[in-house]
Amino acid sequence: MFHKPLAVLACTVLLASCATMPAPRNLPGARFQQEQQIHDQRLAACTLPPPPAITAPLTRVNPATFAEGADLVGPGDRLKLTISGDTDTLTGSYVVGANGRLTIPYLGNIVAEGRPVSDVEREVRQRLLAGAFVRGISGGVKLTQSEAAGVQVSVEGAVFEPGLVRAGERQADARATTVDHPATGDFNAGRTLSSALRAAGGIRPDAAAQAVYLVRGSAYAIVDVSPAFTGGVPADPQLAAGDRIIVPSASCFQADFARPSSVTAPGVRVYLSNLSRPAASNASSAIGRDSTSFPYGTRMLQGLVSANCVGGSAMNAGRKAVLISRNPVTGRSVVISRSVEGLVRDSNRDLLNPVLMPGDAIACYDSDAMTFVDAVGVVGSLLGPAVLVNGLKQ
Repeated sequence: MFHKPLAVLACTVLLASCATMPAPRNLPGARFQQEQQIHDQRLAACTLPPPPAITAPLTRVNPATFAEGADLVGPGDRLKLTISGDTDTLTGSYVVGANGRLTIPYLGNIVAEGRPVSDVEREVRQRLLAGAFVRGISGGVKLTQSEAAGVQVSVEGAVFEPGLVRAGERQADARATTVDHPATGDFNAGRTLSSALRAAGGIRPDAAAQAVYLVRGSAYAIVDVSPAFTGGVPADPQLAAGDRIIVPSASCFQADFARPSSVTAPGVRVYLSNLSRPAASNASSAIGRDSTSFPYGTRMLQGLVSANCVGGSAMNAGRKAVLISRNPVTGRSVVISRSVEGLVRDSNRDLLNPVLMPGDAIACYDSDAMTFVDAVGVVGSLLGPAVLVNGLKQ
């Protein structure tokens, strides 16, 4: 009497094991790359966007104006004041405060942020003369920059991590070396446009790299950073505290921009999960911190290899994998399903192998054959006790 219900249950489980995984559904416009398309559908064409509205009342200048202009003082900069005939009263090193002001005894606060050192020196000299601290001797008052600290700037638009960033921030040991070995002047190689872009996660593949806007005060410049991908030398002006960088989006995916460069991130972190047979956990799949860090430009198939989702038993050759990503232009998430074996063997793999973006996730699933084997095991575990009970009753 037990045989018929058990047979029905066994057939149900075995048939269910043969069912394929439902295809992920995505909202229209969620896909970002051509490789995320299941069929050859065209994505948005590249277009150079109009200038940002903020630039309308500003004056456009050549990028060389910013690149070749005098370095501007910013918060954290260290300035050295030298007064003839004075050794320790006013002569010494002074650090520009967070409010952008230079505080010198008897002279009060002097606005230094956003001004050339020569301009600040002129004001210091005038105040010293007005207070009768010095005589009007040429060269009697000198103010020089002994340390250029990092600057805080704003980066927005087609970058992976927009917001306020610090460009040229130095480590404590490097700053100590600069202070212990003072020199006239200082060059901070990190206070540049490219450093700020990388600090903001790097430009995205949809960025209009030919027209990056650098806004400073009442002026702005359009900087072409695309030579960073062609072997040229892009303009890379020094930044000043309070600068604003705007990276427009070209509304399209440009695969040439998805690789390490001076304006993109060197690598990405990706979430991996492989619980397919024979792995019992992600730890047994050798998925750790190192296996989830990839050079920028790595594609899905390489990520599957890192997750140990490729190779092994022929019974599991039909594995499937999904890529969970987010369209940075629309903000919509997308889930892409791929056949692992198809990515390995199909000749059109390049059309179906997306580039991994920061924060993407990959998950591997067992093949139908391995799922069937598991189903047989479940049926066996259910039938065993029932057959034993039935045998005892007979």
